[in-house]
Amino acid sequence: MIAVDTSTWIAFLGGDRGQDAELLDRALQDRQVVMVPVVLTEILSDPALSSAVSETLSELPLIEVSPGYWQRAGELRAKVLAKRRKARLGDALIAQSCIDRGIPLLTRDRDFRAFADAAGLDLVIWPPRE
Repeated sequence: MIAVDTSTWIAFLGGDRGQDAELLDRALQDRQVVMVPVVLTEILSDPALSSAVSETLSELPLIEVSPGYWQRAGELRAKVLAKRRKARLGDALIAQSCIDRGIPLLTRDRDFRAFADAAGLDLVIWPPRE
């Protein structure tokens, strides 16, 4: 199983054929993609998103929020901010969803490295570190 960040979804839906988009395509074919609730919200916020794509994305299995999630996400964000690293609220919520379930996150957003360093978030990042 793999979760996918908004950055990779946007590239994929826009027709970008980067390595992350190809991995997402294969994972979708193999039914190995789970949706992070915050990512679904971000994608569905696009007023130009077609209803067909919206419906398809909404049918993906959703990562369930477990008890204590909001507290753990706040503590995770505080831990990253204490190291003077960027920690957007949405990113902290995405990272905590993946950490709670032990699911790797596929992303183009390098800001997630701070969550990997702070709490062991399993990242599949494109492009890879140079």
